[in-house]
Amino acid sequence: MKLKSIFLLAGLLLILTAQAQQTKGTDRIETKKGPLLIQPVLHGTLALTWDGKTIYVDPYGGAAVFKGIAAPDLILITDIHPDHLDLKTLEAINTNKATIVVPQAVADKLPENMKKRAVVIGNNDHTEQYGISITALPMYNLPETEDSRHPKGRGNGYVLKFADKTVYLSGDTEDIPEMRALRNIDVAFVCMNLPYTMDVDQAAAAVLEFKPAIVYPYHYRGQEGLSDVEAFKRKVNEGDKNIEVRLRNWYPESNKK
Repeated sequence: MKLKSIFLLAGLLLILTAQAQQTKGTDRIETKKGPLLIQPVLHGTLALTWDGKTIYVDPYGGAAVFKGIAAPDLILITDIHPDHLDLKTLEAINTNKATIVVPQAVADKLPENMKKRAVVIGNNDHTEQYGISITALPMYNLPETEDSRHPKGRGNGYVLKFADKTVYLSGDTEDIPEMRALRNIDVAFVCMNLPYTMDVDQAAAAVLEFKPAIVYPYHYRGQEGLSDVEAFKRKVNEGDKNIEVRLRNWYPESNKK
């Protein structure tokens, strides 16, 4: 009996250790259907876990950055650029069971084995996967020009509904009217990196317009290095102290320098 108890205790410790590794660095949002776990990964990449399903957003950076995170049931990809559509990472991670939600421009570049599992939606289209409502929003640069890095209609931002909680993923965008018009967003992920998207001032002004309960600055590495997310937080809270700005470690490699 004593030996059996030791084995049971050892097994429990292994399970607890695995769970700790799985949720290390995660934030928790309570929904009416259980917790939504949010795990920043790298740049514009994050993992969400809810109702027994794991969602990867713009998987990028190789398989190693997903160590300790379950294989995805659902993958969302916003655009064709290699920090969003990273084919090497998609081929390195386990996507065997994953449904992949993408805009048409991304679907066109997927390998054949992934195209079969792709759900293509365009701006303002909607799909539901694993009980998660997914609406695609425009993401684009201003002013709209023929040589824009992100022309309107090519890529998708996403609004996800997890039971009673709504999450917005900006993708690569500026402070467009469609973002400013959002309402009742519980969690927002907002990009800010010049010259590709917008600067800190634009991002803060947009957030103060649509007033998410929680905002994560993400995708903030530009040509001049990392954007000043502390300044972003200060500007947002000077305008509205009720918006919670969460600064997380999206660039772990920068800590090693």
